[in-house]
Amino acid sequence: MKINIPASLNPIDIIRRSGYGSVLDRRATEPSFSRHLGRGLYPRFHVYINGNVLNLHLDQKQASYEGYSAHSGEYDGDTVEREVVRMEEIIKKLEAERDEIIEEELKVPEGFFSKLFGKKNKN
Repeated sequence: MKINIPASLNPIDIIRRSGYGSVLDRRATEPSFSRHLGRGLYPRFHVYINGNVLNLHLDQKQASYEGYSAHSGEYDGDTVEREVVRMEEIIKKLEAERDEIIEEELKVPEGFFSKLFGKKNKN
């Protein structure tokens, strides 16, 4: 399932905030990230980054035949949809945090006299 990331956010930040870690696989042709659902390696959510799109699926088990990287991945279903909703909520929180930081940076600092005597009313 695909998750679109706003251009103003970094996909890596979203992945890290969502609890994903880097997958170290020498055979992989592109970086990927996973979040385990239990104590073992599987089942796990598996994410690839393609620009500002996250490609998410659920790996139920490891590839069962030699020489192939194919697996029994689920690209939709209740579990995957719940994870997408969770990640979209994290995206919204990151956007809100970014907006707060921008607003704070745009504020004009108060000078000594405005702190001492109060702000003048501009009406």
